[in-house]
Amino acid sequence: MLSERRLQVLRAIVQDYVGTEEPVGSKALTERHSLGVSPATVRNDMAALEDEGYIAQPHTSAGRIPTDKGYRLFVDKLAGVKPMTGPERRAIQNFLEGAVDLDDVVARTVRLLAQLTRQVAVVQYPSLTRSTVRHVELLSLAPARLMLVLITDTGRVEQRVVDCAAPFGDASLADLRARLNSRVANRRFADVPSLVEDLPEAFEHEDRGTVSTVLSTLLETLVEENEERLMIGGTANLTRFGHDFPLTIRPVLEALEEQVVLLKLLGEAQDPGVTVRIGHENAHAGLNSTSVVSVGYGSGGEAVAKLGVVGPTRMDYPGTMGAVRAVARYVGQILAES
Repeated sequence: MLSERRLQVLRAIVQDYVGTEEPVGSKALTERHSLGVSPATVRNDMAALEDEGYIAQPHTSAGRIPTDKGYRLFVDKLAGVKPMTGPERRAIQNFLEGAVDLDDVVARTVRLLAQLTRQVAVVQYPSLTRSTVRHVELLSLAPARLMLVLITDTGRVEQRVVDCAAPFGDASLADLRARLNSRVANRRFADVPSLVEDLPEAFEHEDRGTVSTVLSTLLETLVEENEERLMIGGTANLTRFGHDFPLTIRPVLEALEEQVVLLKLLGEAQDPGVTVRIGHENAHAGLNSTSVVSVGYGSGGEAVAKLGVVGPTRMDYPGTMGAVRAVARYVGQILAES
């Protein structure tokens, strides 16, 4: 374990390097920070930090920069994240409240995160598997053709056309709509199959085939593979950090184009709190020079998806973590009210 003084020196190095983009020397540290010790003592502390792998010397400079290990300790020892100011919070709320539907909420969230953090923003759409059914609507398009509309608690809307083997009357349609909603409204998707399995038996023999077809379509909608959708924005922000990527920015851009990589980066939606992955903690080689800050969001206190940002390891961690957490909280409120 590092002594409190050496931790203080490490914090000062991280703050200065993030702020100035320049390797940090002992003289500058003692001038900028009230460390309460001589430059010689700071030099000794820096030598110890370097021996233990928390800082390193770039070959062209006399100063030192934090390593992935140094950033990790800095983040783990953070006393708190940087809170949003009152005007920032109001701006976030006003911007997100203007959204007209779920796609607009996600698009606005991406833009907002990218602007606030000046990093790449990634927002996962609410996952169907972690959602609950708000309402199922059934509409007649033709005597033997129906439209099934599934509305979730997160505001997601899925529509499917159902072709029936025989005409299905308005009275039967109204009956199916009412019975279906009485069973599945406000229930978790995972519970729906068992809730509706005996529903066809409640109908006349000639209608059972159509009811089964409608239920099959509903269940297919609940388990579709393409549910894990993402939106990404602010990629151009990376060009401001060209010197933070040792060789080239291309591996980072290529990794960001792979949806599977991004979903793994964000992690499981159930993870509580803000998650920070630094440098080589990211399994994908193209992202070894980046840090990822992510958090779950959702309505009613339960996370249904993740959002986060990707940027260089030389990142304002307290500010980025504060922004990501605040945006997630407001998105959750909007989903709950929608």
